[in-house]
Amino acid sequence: MLSCSVLAGCSSGNSSNGEASDANKPANAAAGNANQPADAAADNGAPAKDAEGSGASAGAVKLDIIETGNNLPTPDKDFIKQAIDKAIQTDLNLTVYASGDDYKNQLNVRMASGNFPDLFQVPDRAALKQFVDQGLLLDLTPYMDKLQDVKGFIGDESLKKTTMGGDVYAIPKAPNIPYNTYWIRKDWLDKLGLQPPSTIDEFLNVTKAFAEQDPDGNGKKDTIGLTGSKFSTFAPIFGAFGVGDPNTFYVKEGKLVNSLYDPAMKDALAFIKKLIDTGAVDPEIMANTGLQHQEKAIKGQAGIVWIDWPNLSKDQFTEQIKKVNPNADWIQLAPPKGPGGQYDGPFDAGGTSGMYAIPKALENDKEKLQKVFDLLNYVSGTDGSQLVQFGIKGTHFNLEGDKVVPTDLMGKEAGFTWLYQFTGRPEMAYLQTKFAPQSKYIEFANSQPRIQILNGFLSNPDGYNPADATRFIEEEFVKFIYGKNPIAGYDAFLKTLEASMNFKTYMDASTKQLEDLGYGK
Repeated sequence: MLSCSVLAGCSSGNSSNGEASDANKPANAAAGNANQPADAAADNGAPAKDAEGSGASAGAVKLDIIETGNNLPTPDKDFIKQAIDKAIQTDLNLTVYASGDDYKNQLNVRMASGNFPDLFQVPDRAALKQFVDQGLLLDLTPYMDKLQDVKGFIGDESLKKTTMGGDVYAIPKAPNIPYNTYWIRKDWLDKLGLQPPSTIDEFLNVTKAFAEQDPDGNGKKDTIGLTGSKFSTFAPIFGAFGVGDPNTFYVKEGKLVNSLYDPAMKDALAFIKKLIDTGAVDPEIMANTGLQHQEKAIKGQAGIVWIDWPNLSKDQFTEQIKKVNPNADWIQLAPPKGPGGQYDGPFDAGGTSGMYAIPKALENDKEKLQKVFDLLNYVSGTDGSQLVQFGIKGTHFNLEGDKVVPTDLMGKEAGFTWLYQFTGRPEMAYLQTKFAPQSKYIEFANSQPRIQILNGFLSNPDGYNPADATRFIEEEFVKFIYGKNPIAGYDAFLKTLEASMNFKTYMDASTKQLEDLGYGK
């Protein structure tokens, strides 16, 4: 989460625009984001391309589209391609790359050689800026009247995410919803006669009790109170002090603030240090990668975990939990209250799980350009959106009034349809249809109060190395919370950051970009 914050392209707690096999984390299908879309059932390790024989009608306009993804069927088995081609008279030629790095390399080669795709996924905000600066992208601002269905689907506010210099250069996917919350072992609470903690002091006491009072009843001191992955674990603690995660921008009391300069940040760090000083926090918390924190929760080693709802509530994980301990009862926990309020971590208003651009060269081919607009509008309309979410009506789903009812074939055949969700999907309705047994967990995570951060809108200025800044901030924060450096030295840390990391340039550029979008004014 710290890395995402500093890189200003990810979003803490943002959700997936993918689907089911791993519906776990903010799944940016863009290259540079390690989280695969959750629809991606498996990484096939190679580009999957459409071939001839798609059945497109004579006179159909061929559209060349590239993006990241996997498990795309051949055209003769790709019922989504066939349905779209029939609906808007196209011959879609979609190429997907399982590796984000491969995609980025292929895209750069094609853009540099002038072999432009007709529609393509932009890997990240930095790539968007690069292509805009090179004059390679079509300015969509004059064409917005031709993209009315798209605008209505994603919302006018979403277009700020792909706006540079006042002009729109890509279509961002529809907004996501948050997935992460604290989860806590209710059976451990019951065993120790405790209630779910509602304040940060209660949270500290419960965390400590879970580590010291043998909540699993095995007579050994072998449990930990809290686990998670790096600084993201403490997102609700930062929120309890009204502070965003490290190096996030937000509006507070009408003013634009970076969390590193928020006076309450020192208090938040001091409380996290107090929490760690109990000895009840996972000693490997800063080393946990991937789903190591999930494994510790499932194995019964920890009583509280900061995690997304799919990775603890999906059927395969609940089965694993029951095998370890049939009495284990994990429940979601509302964020604990603190002196700065009650916020379950931040949620990035500028975050998007994907953005798609059109090359400027395509303005010379009016017919093809209009077909790209037709495609974007179609997958944003009622029929097209249902198609790319759920498959073929009457085969993969049925409608009972406005309610989508999946058939057995949806799970068997429609696992790739997310590849055609070029403008995203209505996330809440989609997830509750696809994951009906987890509906209450989805609703809970989405309903928690969160600090609206703005990092997704930012592009890094020249001369600023986000990787260096990320590493330095993380190293220094670790020293603060583990008592290696006194929190009284926080101001000195900021001075070093500004002096050695060109951070002042980053702050000035970021502030201007956000003010230009109307934030903090």
